[in-house]
Amino acid sequence: MSTEPIQPVAPSGIDLDRVTLIVTGADLRAEIADRPLAYRLQRAMLDWRDIYAPDADEPGTPGARPFDVIVCSDVWCLGNPEMMLRPLISVGGPAVNALTAHLADKAPSAFVIDDVLIVQLDPDLRDLRGCCWGRDHEATENAVTAFIDRYLDSYMQAAADRIEHGI
Repeated sequence: MSTEPIQPVAPSGIDLDRVTLIVTGADLRAEIADRPLAYRLQRAMLDWRDIYAPDADEPGTPGARPFDVIVCSDVWCLGNPEMMLRPLISVGGPAVNALTAHLADKAPSAFVIDDVLIVQLDPDLRDLRGCCWGRDHEATENAVTAFIDRYLDSYMQAAADRIEHGI
């Protein structure tokens, strides 16, 4: 049996250096409750990308795709340490999302309603790893909404800049 680490394999057409990740837990509760929220966030990020980040080869072209936004599980993300360096938002609480559990004491709080919900994000957007979660499904949904309403534009601009400049 080989002891060499398994290298991630990207599906054809996906450049892993040009992605922003939305990470949900692999726990069944997370799959049922948080994955739909992750897809909602993905749609908002893709809409932002299509409007504000046109392809560099065709400036101003609607629908150009200079980077991808991918929803994946915490198992995949934590199993590939280089992915932890990508811009990412973890959706769901520490009880159902191992990435949120990993980041909970590392990411600063950007928006908090005590004992209800939290959006964790570096306010200076130097570190583009954040979390949206709450005490229950409704609170987590509200955390995702707060992220979209308050931080999506500046977060996506920082992520697009980082991806474009290979930082």
